[in-house]
Amino acid sequence: MDLYAGSSSFLPILTGAMGGAGGLSIEADDSRAEGGAGGALACGGVPVPPGWPDLSSGDAEALLAPFLACASPGEFVALQQRVDMPRLVEALDDWSAVRLGALGPVREDAAGVLHRKRVAFLLAASECYGLFYAEGFALFVLHSAHDDEVDGLLRQLARDKQLGETLALMPSVREELEARGMSLSAYPERGEQASDVLRGLGRAARDALSTSQASDGARYTELSVRREQLPAPYRDALHEVERALALRHFAPGSVAVGSLDAATFGVPLGFYYLVAGTGQGISSLSQGQYERATRELAPAMLLGALYAGGRSLRVLSEARGIEVGGTHSLNRLQSVELRLRSLGAVARRLEGLLGGEGMRELARDIRARREAGRFVAVGGVDAALALREARGDVARAQALMSKARPGATGSSEVGRGAVRAGGLASLVDEHVGLTREVVEAKLARVEWEATGPRLSRDVTVLERQRPSLDVPPPEAQGNPRWREYVEYYEKRLGELKEGKSTKGPLRWENYERMWGWFARGLTFERLMVKALREDALLPRAHRRFLGDFDRPRVEANVGVWKQGPGLRYADVLVIEEGESAGRPPRVETFSFKSRDLSGMDRDALTAQMVEDAREALRKYGETVDIRRDSLQSLLRGDSTVLIPRVRLIYEGGELKPANVRNMRAALSKTQERVPEVEVFFQ
Repeated sequence: MDLYAGSSSFLPILTGAMGGAGGLSIEADDSRAEGGAGGALACGGVPVPPGWPDLSSGDAEALLAPFLACASPGEFVALQQRVDMPRLVEALDDWSAVRLGALGPVREDAAGVLHRKRVAFLLAASECYGLFYAEGFALFVLHSAHDDEVDGLLRQLARDKQLGETLALMPSVREELEARGMSLSAYPERGEQASDVLRGLGRAARDALSTSQASDGARYTELSVRREQLPAPYRDALHEVERALALRHFAPGSVAVGSLDAATFGVPLGFYYLVAGTGQGISSLSQGQYERATRELAPAMLLGALYAGGRSLRVLSEARGIEVGGTHSLNRLQSVELRLRSLGAVARRLEGLLGGEGMRELARDIRARREAGRFVAVGGVDAALALREARGDVARAQALMSKARPGATGSSEVGRGAVRAGGLASLVDEHVGLTREVVEAKLARVEWEATGPRLSRDVTVLERQRPSLDVPPPEAQGNPRWREYVEYYEKRLGELKEGKSTKGPLRWENYERMWGWFARGLTFERLMVKALREDALLPRAHRRFLGDFDRPRVEANVGVWKQGPGLRYADVLVIEEGESAGRPPRVETFSFKSRDLSGMDRDALTAQMVEDAREALRKYGETVDIRRDSLQSLLRGDSTVLIPRVRLIYEGGELKPANVRNMRAALSKTQERVPEVEVFFQ
């Protein structure tokens, strides 16, 4: 009997002319490590075990445990910055990688590995557990993935001619995809190949569990363990599937499940971040609190609060460490109660600023792209407001955050805290290596190299002209960077008094202009890092930038040391992960520039481009010592490598030379004078 015949519903509730930041050097201590945030690793207030992560242990639960303890997507994102995520995800089995991906946005350099493991898990689940059980797991994968990730997953299955034999046979999955604007008709499969026949022969037992659970005890045991690791609605649904199969009855309405509309994208997140204690994925307490949260918070509000709540949810981490009444269970209960109150406060604040429809739009923005989810998880409420104002455009939202003028994000609470967030903090982006320390160092270098007019170096004059925080000049009124300018002025004044600087501070108007170019340069750098990482995922023959690599690994803001320049940070370093037959791996560096070249004549343009190319070669080319610990295993014990080519990429658009002939002539002359550097425009 074909139990799937006539079934149209599986989980009815669940379905539903100054350089920019790029390429600028950073003065830093030339110690072995690049630096970064100090202190012991912890998440959710729980310190990670000594020696974590041990990638050779083969213990997936041990690798996952610190991530499962995180109190919010923001903490989950932050912990990823401290480990080698591509290798960690690679070390996980496919199901464990799926669970990791359900916690929030995975770092971009590990997203390709996660994508591959999600596809492999869906194929294996369909074949080993049967389509009935696999549908519950498939919905879990879809609900915990952003739209751009789901699109890539569907394209991969279609390219492998696997879509029609897996997701296309699952009614609730098809409904979910339709609701998200991803009709399977938009993903045509490739034609038949000879290898498809052999592949089909291996599927004779695909529905073994559907007909007899006892026929394969090992697979059923594995299924049972994984089912209990699912969030409550999925787990309950699969129990109902098992009951229906045992009764040989499967019809619409026979499966009662869940309590949260899948359109939120946040079902798995809501569960994981409401668990009552580290790694307690199946406790009745957490399930009850989870259901309570879904009753009290609308789906979009829950998703927005989980992402935008950020560090405000850390109070729950602190509560975990407090003994209440001498009982551990009461302590856990208090922890979840605090979590719910914190989520509710964040949700109400967002709803007050955005309204109900705005909250739903924000949820769709977050679900649409992994990059958007990460932006809000790191930036909190201010980032959520900026994303909504930018209609989901992350690059535009980052620009809005960098301006952060009163009301720019739609917030009526743009005060002192929001002003700070709209300054340097808004430019921090750790997944491309832009930690606060790196951003501050880059800004210091840009300021030092700025050529605009400066104030006097005379300390007496500077003290007499000291700017007032409360009385800005007319042109600075309402500008959030006035506070930073006053701090910068005071810092430079102190350096001059101590003999640590030889330059006076920039005038306000020149500081503001410099800061604008700096923010633009960082935005361009982010876009290029994303473009290179996407390029690395393409088949080799289709790549624009990385065709010389077999398995390119794209790393941003990597410390490289050379005699003379010292320690500098290459905007991007690409290293070969594939085998190289005992030879040193291929390594290339990229430098990005936001520079206005539009009005230069041929001679000035050529001189500027040659100077920039020589600077890139001097700092990031020839022979360099790579100072990033996570790359040492690929260097086979020798961190000193030869860079055969440096790429210098200028921002295009309105900054591009207006005269195409002049541009081509300058490119040709630069290539002739500095052959080790390849120069082109974005």
